[in-house]
Amino acid sequence: MSSLRVWAVRRRAGATPLNAKMSYNRGKIRPPGAIVKLSAKDFKSWDNKCITLLGMSGVGKTRLALRLRKRHWFHYSGDYRIGTRYLDEAILDNIKQQAMQIPFLHDLLRTDSIYIRNNITVDNLQPVSSFLGKLGNPERGGLGLKEFKHRQALHRDAEIAAMKDVPEFIRKSKAIYGYRHFVNDAGGSLCELDDPETIKVLAEHTLVLYIKANEKDEQELIKRAEDDPKPLYYREAFLDEQLAIYLREKGHGFVAEIDPDDFVRWMFPRLFYSRIPRYQAIVDQYGYTLSTDELKEVRDEASFLRVVERVLERQA
Repeated sequence: MSSLRVWAVRRRAGATPLNAKMSYNRGKIRPPGAIVKLSAKDFKSWDNKCITLLGMSGVGKTRLALRLRKRHWFHYSGDYRIGTRYLDEAILDNIKQQAMQIPFLHDLLRTDSIYIRNNITVDNLQPVSSFLGKLGNPERGGLGLKEFKHRQALHRDAEIAAMKDVPEFIRKSKAIYGYRHFVNDAGGSLCELDDPETIKVLAEHTLVLYIKANEKDEQELIKRAEDDPKPLYYREAFLDEQLAIYLREKGHGFVAEIDPDDFVRWMFPRLFYSRIPRYQAIVDQYGYTLSTDELKEVRDEASFLRVVERVLERQA
C-alpha cells in the first residue's frame, strides 16, 4: 500500500484530492488541519509507525516504550529531552548552588579544580525530578512558592519545546539511526500544558494512544505516590486553588510550614483525578484509548500491534 493510502482521508470515491497537500515525507499521518482516525487496516499497513504514549506517570508508558526499543523502535523520552536539552543548565546551576554550600567543595569549584555534569539517561531521570522539587519547608528540602513556581514554569516551557521536537526526531530516527518505527514516551503532565498547538503537532505526526488506568490500577498509582512522594508538575491555577485548601485544612499560615512530602501525598489524588478529563479531551479530538487491562496483554512488539489494531477497530 502506498504511503498516501496509509492515512488518506476516506471519501466515497476512495480518492484523495490533489490539493490535500500530503505531508507523509515529514512524518505526518494526517492532512494538515484535518482530524483523521486510522483504521486497523491502515495502521497495519503503515510502514513507519509513529506513536505517542499519553497517560499518568507510572501507568506503564516507559515500560512499554522500553519493550518496543528492544524491537528496534526509536524511544523518544520527553523527560530525557527536557533534561538534556532544555533544563540542562538550570539543573546544573541548582546542583552547583547546593555544592557551593559545602566548604570542602566551595573552593574546588571556584578554582575550577573539579567540575560537575549531569548524568541523565533515559533510564535515570532523577536530576530532572530533583530540579522540579517540592513545595514547602526549606529545612525539609522544600522550596519557597516563588522559586517553586519559577521551576514549574521552566518545566512547562521545556516540555512544550520537547514535544514540538518530535517531528524532527521522527525524521532523524530514520534518516540517521535507521529506525523504522518511533515511540514518543510523553510525560504525565502533557495534558496540563494548556497549549493546543503542541497537542496538534503530536496528533499530526503520531498516533496518540492514551493508557487509561482501571479502578484497581488507579488505586495502585495513588498508593505508590503516597509511599514514595515525588516532585510533580501542576498548572498554576490548580496549584493556587489546592494550596489555599491545603493551608486551611492543615492550619498553616505560611508555605514554609508545609511538610513537602505530606503536600505531595495530599495533592496526588486530586491531581490524578483532575487530569483524567484532560486526557479524555485530547483523546476525543485526536486519539485512542488503551486500557491498562489491555496493556497487560502486551508481551512483545507483535502483541502490542495486535492490541492497537483491536483498539482501532473498536473505536473506529
